[in-house]
Amino acid sequence: MIAQLSAYGRADGRGDRTGSTASTASTASTAQPARGAPQDHDLDDLDRPGRSSAGLKPLVRDLQRLLREVDGARSEHAESVTQWSPEGLRALLRNNFPADEVIVVSNREPYIHQRGENGSVACQRPASGLVTAVEPVMRACSGTWIAQGSGSADRDVVDEFDRVRVPPQSPSYTLRRIWLTEAEEKGYYYGFANEGLWPLCHVAHVRPVFRTGDWLCYREINQRFADAVVKEAKTPDPIVLIHDYHFALAPAMIRRLLPDATIITFWHIPWPNFESFSICPWKEEILEGMLGSDILGFHTSYHCKNFIETVDRFMEARIEPETSTISVAGSLTHVHAYPISVAWPEPLDRAAFPSLRRRVREKHRLPAGHRLAIGVDRLDYTKGIVERIRSVERLLEVHPEWVGNFTMIQVAAPTRSSLPEYMRFETEVRAAADAVNQRFGKDGHEPILLLIEHHGAEAVLEYFRAADVCMVTSLHDGMNLVSKEFVAAHDDERGVLILSQFAGASRELLDALIVNPYHIDQVADALYDAISMPEHEQEVRMRSMRQLVREFNVYRWAGRMLLDAGKLRRRIRVEARISRGANIVDLRKPA
Repeated sequence: MIAQLSAYGRADGRGDRTGSTASTASTASTAQPARGAPQDHDLDDLDRPGRSSAGLKPLVRDLQRLLREVDGARSEHAESVTQWSPEGLRALLRNNFPADEVIVVSNREPYIHQRGENGSVACQRPASGLVTAVEPVMRACSGTWIAQGSGSADRDVVDEFDRVRVPPQSPSYTLRRIWLTEAEEKGYYYGFANEGLWPLCHVAHVRPVFRTGDWLCYREINQRFADAVVKEAKTPDPIVLIHDYHFALAPAMIRRLLPDATIITFWHIPWPNFESFSICPWKEEILEGMLGSDILGFHTSYHCKNFIETVDRFMEARIEPETSTISVAGSLTHVHAYPISVAWPEPLDRAAFPSLRRRVREKHRLPAGHRLAIGVDRLDYTKGIVERIRSVERLLEVHPEWVGNFTMIQVAAPTRSSLPEYMRFETEVRAAADAVNQRFGKDGHEPILLLIEHHGAEAVLEYFRAADVCMVTSLHDGMNLVSKEFVAAHDDERGVLILSQFAGASRELLDALIVNPYHIDQVADALYDAISMPEHEQEVRMRSMRQLVREFNVYRWAGRMLLDAGKLRRRIRVEARISRGANIVDLRKPA
């Protein structure tokens, strides 16, 4: 019976979402059951003599429980046998969602059109883990990606509906661009998202700034994106993937407009405890917005726990800890951890590493055997860059033999430079680096090389492969992909990762040297251990971490969410079918 019920198609709608009557009715009136799907008369086997509606209810509950068990086993099997690559992700989509529509919502666009000095238009793909993970999905399903248009030539290449087909060399999906005025970007992006939510969710001791004008702008832009989802949707029940803190309100807005959609929201930054979150003036509205999702993902179980406790504190909700679900007004949200990862880079032959290491050192006028540490971050106060510089200073104080023999290169990409807190932070970073260089500079050598500029992915990969140590000292981070990129880059199985205990990656990369970035002496000791570590120990640690990152890569991250979405869509359709059968039995019961 489970197999028969599982064949049932879309016409049943979602079943457990409120406010879906009008949409489902119009769909059901036109849609035809899938070939092989049970018709109404197939339910006659449920209506046997002497079987009352009350007697049927335990059977319905048993069937629903059995369905959950079967779905769980099916998802585990699919996850274990899938080859997690772009091709594997596309195959998963074809097998599990052969006719389903996928719409992605993010602030950053996957392709940017820029106009050059000679007037020509170049299409660029930004370095982004999100783009790497989601692009194979979009190429496989010919879906729609909705994002803010930010390139200087973005308007010149779209059609009358603000759409452009991408990628340019082989168009396979649609990019729908949303336009923001300078004032809207200031209120929505720089204001509420990055002066309000960003410091609220990161324990980095920066006071959040909440302005009513920013909030109203944030709400308006979220509604604009939600309206775009509805306009782009070709079916009443698309799969909608919403990314990050820029769109906390969008899930509920989309739910009201497309009640049968399957909405997955992934929150890429930490979620604070309920006491920290309580200072937000619009906390209830944000929680209600996020709970419009069917599936709500965070990087770690700890952030899931914080979110559930926050809902429990501020909303009337039924929470099921065993299944990690939240029910509000009949609407169910599944809260799960999906640790994001990276795509595995093109391998480099181990024999090529010595020349690469020498080339990077020569570029910065360092001798061949010079010990090199690397830090790669956005110039953000949550990344612990000042603490990292101070730990280098402490290393050179305690171990003066490393003066002139050790350098840390800090790549810091400028970000949100118009915000006062970021301007102040850049000044602090420059001052800290200058102080260490003045104190420990020797024979024209500086122990801190500060590169505050954007670097391409290939340049960063070279730095990773040339470095003996990577320092990740985040004060608070949802995951931190730099740590995984460094591990994936080292085909030579050399190098040591120093990793903050406050980064989500520390829960996975247990063979890193885990540190408290606020404990400068501890970080300095870890740095000394790293640059002194025997090659054999480096290889053992690196081999273990590489195996984990290779197996749990970014395609598996995206695939797990899609598998859970497919399981949820099947369950909703089958449970609607079961409930419909129970209702028919009840109607047939003699008065």
